[in-house]
Amino acid sequence: MIALPPSMRVFERGWLSSNNVLLIDDRHTTLVDTGYATHAPQTLALVRHALGARTLDRIVNTHLHSDHCGGNTLLQQTWRCETWIPATETDTVRQWDEARLTFRATGQFCERFSATGSLAPGMRIEMGALDWQVLGAPGHDPHSLMLYCADERVLISADALWENGFGVIFPELDGESGFAEQQAVLELIAGLDVATVIPGHGAPFANVEQALERAFSRLAWLRADPVRNAKNALKVLLVFRLLDVRATNFRALIGMLENASAMRAAAALLAPHDAWPALLRRIVGELAGSDGPLRIDGEHVSARKW
Repeated sequence: MIALPPSMRVFERGWLSSNNVLLIDDRHTTLVDTGYATHAPQTLALVRHALGARTLDRIVNTHLHSDHCGGNTLLQQTWRCETWIPATETDTVRQWDEARLTFRATGQFCERFSATGSLAPGMRIEMGALDWQVLGAPGHDPHSLMLYCADERVLISADALWENGFGVIFPELDGESGFAEQQAVLELIAGLDVATVIPGHGAPFANVEQALERAFSRLAWLRADPVRNAKNALKVLLVFRLLDVRATNFRALIGMLENASAMRAAAALLAPHDAWPALLRRIVGELAGSDGPLRIDGEHVSARKW
């Protein structure tokens, strides 16, 4: 059992929605990350139950992937709370520039929300009567942040470190640097005094050294052949889509592949364009193995578990 500071509560959400971290003190209530849009009513219910008569004062987003900020809109409508995002994304959100936001590129959805504040590496923020240092965590996403409380030795790592890995290195799909940045982030974490990690997905964990060893090993494996990162990305995005819609067919999945630039980029690294339908069937087939998350019935594909 992981012991957290009494002012913190973690809502472990699975994989369609990121974990949410609620911090409460005498002055403010803050929620770090808000899950996916489909789960926004559930996020609202969890937060409302935990807060009781209090209101939510502030949202903090570690990064703006749809599974981390999809509940922003509903929470803003309910409480008119402040919303703090990575500083490098401020103009993108203000303009709601869908060419730079990742939602359309990944075949996902996020309702438009507003931002009232920003965070950048080197800043400090008080949450739950605790002092948190803002750390940059590029690799999975160029704009991503982590939050570190030295006094409690707690790290909110988002998708930079999970107990068994880390998030897809998306920049590499577009020919941009991401592996080197992820290496630097893991080295940064290794240099911190951390007793507990609250990841973006999965349960909080204390075996930090072992998690870092696994993460370094996986990163080396991906760097040895970037096609591995592309295949992993395509699998992750396909499973995410099926967890969201529950069921679809191969024709619709091929249409999604054609229309989502991140998926197109991954597929282009794996096969020529005319081979994409066969590629898609092969990857879905791998995901529909005996222990896999998907199920195939003729031309139809469905999620095996929610």
